[in-house]
Amino acid sequence: MTERDRFLVRAAVAACSVLKARSFLHMEAMMLEENRSWRAQWIWHEGYPWTSAPGEHELVLFRRTFEVEAASSARLVLSVSADSRYRLFLNGESVSVGPCKGDQFTHYYETVDLTGQLREGTNVLAAKVLHLASSNPHKMGLSGPIAIQRSNAGVFLLEGMLQEGEREVVLDTGDEGDGSSGGGWLAKKQAGYAMKPSWVIPWLGGMEDVDGAGLDHGWEQPEYALASEADGWKKAVVALPTRNDFGELTPWQLAPRPIPQLFERERPFVGVTKCGGDAGAEALAGLIGGGASDAGTAKAASVAPGVVLQPGQSFWAELDAGELATGYLRLAIRGGAESRISLVCAECYEDPSSTIRERVKGVRDDAEHGILLGDADLYKAAGVGNAAAPEVFEPFWFRTFRYVRLEVTAGEEPLELAAFDYRDTGYPLEVKAEFSCSDAGYEALWQLSLNTLQRCMHETYEDCPYYEQLQYTKDTRLQMMFTYIISGDDRMARRTLYDYHSSALPSGMLQSRYPSQYPQVIPSFSLYWIHMLYDHYMYFGDVELIRYYRRTIGGVLDWFRRLVREDGLVGETPEAYWPYYDWVESWENGAPDARLHGPVTMLSQMYAAGLQTAAKLYEAVGWSDAAREAREAADELNAAVVKHCWREERGLFSDGPSVDMFSQHAQLWAVVSGAVTGAEAEALLERTLSDKSLPVVSVPMSYTLFRTLSSVGRYDLAQPIMQQWNQFLELHLTTLPEWAFGSPRSDCHAWSALPLSEFTSEILGVKSGRPGYAEIHITPQLLHLSWARGKVVTPHGMVEVSWSLGEDGSFQLRGEGPIGVKVVLTLPSGEVIEVPEGGQFGTAI
Repeated sequence: MTERDRFLVRAAVAACSVLKARSFLHMEAMMLEENRSWRAQWIWHEGYPWTSAPGEHELVLFRRTFEVEAASSARLVLSVSADSRYRLFLNGESVSVGPCKGDQFTHYYETVDLTGQLREGTNVLAAKVLHLASSNPHKMGLSGPIAIQRSNAGVFLLEGMLQEGEREVVLDTGDEGDGSSGGGWLAKKQAGYAMKPSWVIPWLGGMEDVDGAGLDHGWEQPEYALASEADGWKKAVVALPTRNDFGELTPWQLAPRPIPQLFERERPFVGVTKCGGDAGAEALAGLIGGGASDAGTAKAASVAPGVVLQPGQSFWAELDAGELATGYLRLAIRGGAESRISLVCAECYEDPSSTIRERVKGVRDDAEHGILLGDADLYKAAGVGNAAAPEVFEPFWFRTFRYVRLEVTAGEEPLELAAFDYRDTGYPLEVKAEFSCSDAGYEALWQLSLNTLQRCMHETYEDCPYYEQLQYTKDTRLQMMFTYIISGDDRMARRTLYDYHSSALPSGMLQSRYPSQYPQVIPSFSLYWIHMLYDHYMYFGDVELIRYYRRTIGGVLDWFRRLVREDGLVGETPEAYWPYYDWVESWENGAPDARLHGPVTMLSQMYAAGLQTAAKLYEAVGWSDAAREAREAADELNAAVVKHCWREERGLFSDGPSVDMFSQHAQLWAVVSGAVTGAEAEALLERTLSDKSLPVVSVPMSYTLFRTLSSVGRYDLAQPIMQQWNQFLELHLTTLPEWAFGSPRSDCHAWSALPLSEFTSEILGVKSGRPGYAEIHITPQLLHLSWARGKVVTPHGMVEVSWSLGEDGSFQLRGEGPIGVKVVLTLPSGEVIEVPEGGQFGTAI
């Protein structure tokens, strides 16, 4: 064996070890049985009954001071969680936000290392906890964000021990007394906090309506001197221990956070589009310029000049963030007791005729002719801000905006608006992939797609950050694939697979969005979860992950099996479930009209495709009999579809067995399911795309169409479909919208970020040839381009590809893959070239 051979063997063993370790850590992080013995106890500002005002959201503050003798040698690591959300501060600086979204069986906690952030003398740990009122059934627009788990009781938990050599100081919640006290922690409910209904973004469950006079200001700082019983502070009360000796579970079964903390970065607004009222435009430079400081709004506002209003005066301005952002808005003010402030966030400018239910959108940055639509966060100033410490209004939850309308009316004393900025937030996605080509429009779409994906990643994948912030299966499958391709990061994906597994109903059906306080079922979406698991397997090759979820796969498939009728087709789904398939302009609520006349062909086809994918997963874990049974069931379904839904006179499959209604969808899924193969599949797809009478697949469903065209060797037919993305550039969008027809509700929907997959897996041509990228296939699709180059991420490292097409028709390809991983090149001529040991490759024809 040569030294190179030994190197390759060591690399393979190391890769296998990393894979097993990652899989083990995933299971350890996700499963209930972490087996940790907690010292800390859950505390709250009062004991049982947990609340005297059902339906009321409660904002509660907690504080604990402690002394540090030698900061250079002190060590402090904390574990922290709450119901429903918290922000933790050390000496006034935010150090953790959470808990990561979970569900009734998995309540996450964060681990925070504060070593190096301590100061000698008095230090203070302070937490702001928002308990969202438990509401079952959930009340849209009133009950808080659907995606955030909550129980009847608000609680806070912190466990940590300060270590300074031999000296140890326990800082746990509930660490003193006989269990009736919260230890050294003080608590105070904030009477000034309330939420008002929102009908624009009801999925987020309300906007803030805050009276600053009912809040404590500066409470998170060490020098705060009002934390006394006379000022409403009192010892926190132990609500519950984390466990008892008899296996009786609390509502908060703790598990470590499965993903990194979200980033928070100071950002200023880049400009003002409009303004008016009793202050001049020249004052606005100080207002938004004060936010461009890493020191934060409060410190920046202590020196920055701003907008000054005299009693009774008013002012408004519409500010531009430069592109669609997700962040925590912060307005710093001085004086102005009883002044009224309103913040309206919007994704874009809309036509003046636009309403919440009937959107009319055009060029998104047309401020001259457009209006901003949205619900408002409201604040009434306490008047406590001064030059040293301004009063700061910051809504608890992040907002999504490209533009923000600020409206202010001064109270009975002068008001100064000192600074207005925001902290950008999102999942810390490291983008490693690159793409450029001869079409400048494609390069712009690549950036828009990156923006869109990143704005739809926080503690879960999200369908859209402005309206719902919910993790839907159809959307998420695509987002996971995009993430693998551009970063190789599967931490969010692993938690997502577990989320849907946890959503399973006793029947085996998975919920269509999860985590969610308001359960929803779209039967077809559960099948995407099976494909999602296979996508992960092809990228990472993690067999243990499949083994863990194989029974969940079986539960989904068995649900559909029980729905199969005597004619072999999947029957109608329960009335309580949403029969959604795709957003098609002519389909009401995302379902073909065929549903009104019986079964929908597409559901049988999707079930057959799910069975085919499940068979591959079963084979991977050695369940050969289950794989055989799945394939046989798929064959029987396909035979029934051909028998009952094929219309010879049209050469198409109907949308249902008892109707002569047709769509692109039934033809596409006939190929995906394997009912039509080979030359017949190619001909069917050509016929489908040339028939302009058929309802067309949506932007996200185009992902399945593109994969299918590629599989039959006709990816050239994808180019006209991809042209619809160009209109997004003409509309001056900075992210990609929900759909391509009319005026979409959402301007940021990550299921539309298909350029991330198409430009890498097709134009550059990089795909996994075997599970875990054990073999890399590169098959460039030229389309209308003269050159393209870029980088794609694999579990073994980067793949670089660069190709060009000469004026004389000559084709050149060069690049580099990971050492030791076989690369198979398929050239436009059809010639296949193998590079057995990877590394550099190149060819010219």
